Amino acid sequence: MARNDQSGFFWDDYVEPKVKKEAIKRIPPEPVWLYDSYLPGLEEATAFNVELFTAEELKQAWLNKEPLVFDIECYRNYFLIAFKSITTGKICYWEMFEDSKLETTSLEWLINNFTIISFNGWNYDIPILSLALNCKPCKVLKQATDDIIQLGLRANDILKNYKCGKLKVDHIDLIEVAPLSASLKMYSGRLHCHKMQDLPFHPDKTLNKEQIAITRLYCINDLDNTILLNESLKTELELRNDMSNTYNVDLRSKSDAQIAEAVIRTSLQKRGGGRIQKPVMTPGRIYHYQAPRFLKFESPLMQWVLKLITTTPFVTSEFGKVGLPEVIGNAPITMGTSSYRMGIGGLHSKEKSKSFKANDEYMIKDVDVESYYPRIILNLALFPEQLGRSFLNVYNEIVETRINAKRNKRKKEADSLKIVINGSFGKFGSPYSILYAPHLIIQTTITGQLSLLMLIERLEMAGIQVISANTDGVVSYFKHSCEALFDSIVKQWEKETNFKMEETIYTALYSRDVNNYIAIKPNGEAKLKGAFSNHWNDNSTFRLHKNPTNLICIDAVNDWLTKSIPLQHTIYECRDITKFISVRDVKGGGVKVWSDRTEYLGKAIRWYYAKDIEGEIVYAKSGNKVARSEGAKPLMELPTTFPNDIHYDWYIEECNKILIEIAA
Repeated sequence: MARNDQSGFFWDDYVEPKVKKEAIKRIPPEPVWLYDSYLPGLEEATAFNVELFTAEELKQAWLNKEPLVFDIECYRNYFLIAFKSITTGKICYWEMFEDSKLETTSLEWLINNFTIISFNGWNYDIPILSLALNCKPCKVLKQATDDIIQLGLRANDILKNYKCGKLKVDHIDLIEVAPLSASLKMYSGRLHCHKMQDLPFHPDKTLNKEQIAITRLYCINDLDNTILLNESLKTELELRNDMSNTYNVDLRSKSDAQIAEAVIRTSLQKRGGGRIQKPVMTPGRIYHYQAPRFLKFESPLMQWVLKLITTTPFVTSEFGKVGLPEVIGNAPITMGTSSYRMGIGGLHSKEKSKSFKANDEYMIKDVDVESYYPRIILNLALFPEQLGRSFLNVYNEIVETRINAKRNKRKKEADSLKIVINGSFGKFGSPYSILYAPHLIIQTTITGQLSLLMLIERLEMAGIQVISANTDGVVSYFKHSCEALFDSIVKQWEKETNFKMEETIYTALYSRDVNNYIAIKPNGEAKLKGAFSNHWNDNSTFRLHKNPTNLICIDAVNDWLTKSIPLQHTIYECRDITKFISVRDVKGGGVKVWSDRTEYLGKAIRWYYAKDIEGEIVYAKSGNKVARSEGAKPLMELPTTFPNDIHYDWYIEECNKILIEIAA
């Protein structure tokens, strides 16, 4: 058979050269938002229709012990601190101008008599408030603001530089309680706040009368969004309050990892440990993984992998962190039809766009290890060198107490101890923590991954197909007749490793990849993971973890997979605009250029896809397109009625793309 590129007597091997597409040079939009004539929402700001406290009402709020959220705005000629009651919604505020002084007597009374709640207050608002109460003028407060925001100075440095004492105040800061790291604007967008609004004027601007009015109302909107965030963190704050009373330490403003460190420190000191010192960080220190005795492999491949890991040095970086050596991360691990990649955080299978369905012949079973990392730490007796074996006694007591509380349905106690257990592992990698222990990170995560690989090897050698693996569990697809064999392998593995598995049966599994999938349970309920998660449908704080993006598409795909409801039906019937929106962080700010105006949206933006919308949203500084913003209509303020210009076809097409991605 002749080659299809044969031409006459000669091969036609000419290949068309690739021509690099010429990048489109974008022009930044005209920065109208920097002009003095830019006065967004002036009419509403001038009206300032907010409910203000009377003196008598504020006194009653104090007697009722109403907590207040607060926020500060600071310009070179204007200073504002505003408070809002979580209970009644009433507001009070204090202002200072370039040529005036702040009235501090009543402000100081409020600070001393209320619980006040902020976002990033310990780092910014509290030190600036300290300076304001010490009669510092606007220019000094603005300079201190720049020192914190631009130079990164800490609160103690600010107080020292400006010769002010530390303010004693009953204060809760939400920034560490909220998960991961985001701005108040982004958290508010994730919670579907009524209005998303960026700082309306450049922080170096000297404000005129109209701009001051707009800034004042902007601050009130931030208070509304702080209340929204506070409400979403209600359970977490209640747990922290209970734990503060239990351990006699103020934990209300701490992250899970910070709570873990404080609780373990307190518990060790109660046992007579004395003052605990932070360990000395030693960049370049070499660690070697020590394999526990139960780790045994049958295949030459996995024996080679184990030898590779035990002989490869793990080296701490200049910042005291320890990562996975590249040679281990790139190790070619393939068993059966699946390939796996090791990482410092956990094991991941490398499937892409796969689906599996249970039927009369085959079943899908998911097995996860219960309290995986804590069990590894206790089973292997791992402890930070600087804390000694006393750490294991404290840690074991916390783990066992939590298990007992969970079994006896003492939910609050179980949840609070879960914070300590999970949070402590995060501190093992922090050079600034008393729990700092790079070898614990290595021993724990590598043992977890190798243990799962040992189970996977046994299942595959028995003819049982493993289709997915992720950090603490594996999913298998096998014949019903092999279930007893599967269970016996898992039980033997549990006996040898001293771990305990929890199992879940699925009727179908649709995966874009290991971290993004839809798994259907026998009762029709769907487990939605990653990009397909639906935490926004409940009051879970998981809503705060990532930005909502076209949630109606997730609902429609889920309805189609679980109930055979047509995509169009779910989409057309929905009348909740928050299901159609996308929230996104835009560095430097996003701008929508209309035919008759330029609209500055800010660094945290929200939109939905509408009919007959030309162009896209662009970056303020470069004019480059914000990803996936073609046909996007900004929606910085939620409407009172459902829009009549939803581009339904766009959302239906997006659903079809998802179905292709998950091989449904």
